[in-house]
Parts: sequence; C-alpha cells; structure tokens
Amino acid sequence: MSNCIFCKIAAGEIPAQKLYEDDEMLAFHDIHPKAPVHFLLIPKQHVDSLAHCDATHQAMLGKLLLLAPKLAAEQGLAGGFKTAINTGVAGGQEVFHLHLHVLGDK
Repeated sequence: MSNCIFCKIAAGEIPAQKLYEDDEMLAFHDIHPKAPVHFLLIPKQHVDSLAHCDATHQAMLGKLLLLAPKLAAEQGLAGGFKTAINTGVAGGQEVFHLHLHVLGDK
C-alpha cells in the first residue's frame, strides 16, 4: 500500500532502528516506546489487521509468533515479556498494517 508507513519502512523508504529482517518479516524499535524494551514485529506483506487474516496467512502468523520470543530473548527479555496485537479502531490500532508489539523490562 503506497500510504502505509509500515510498508514504507519494510521497503526501506523510511528509516527504522531494525532488530531483524528477512524476506518475510521485519522487527524494529517502536518510536514511542511504552517500556524499556518495545519493538514491533511486522510481516512485509501488507495485511490491514489480524481481523483480515484467514487460513492463507497461517504460516505468516506462525512465523510472527515464533520470532517474538527469540527476538525478545536477544533484547534481554529472557525473564518474560508482553505481546499485544491491537486490532481495529476499537482495539486501539493506529497503523493499519498487522503488527505485534513486544514489550518488557530487562
């Protein structure tokens, strides 16, 4: 999507403090952190929200969730962390590109 900020970050058009990147996923630090460690994990494929996912997104969702604890541990959150996926306006979603928040304190 041409106006999606996360698509622009994934395409390298907007800089971000990246933690992880491969052909399908990108993780980067949140610019407005709510915890000492706060990063976002996004699929590079644009999907508006979790509510827009179906069975064709199963592998992507699995990879997203499996990467979260690996990256959290690398960021010093071996003792635990919180995850959140805000979905829709009523769910607090501000950027309409599926993303997983990972938050914690070292």
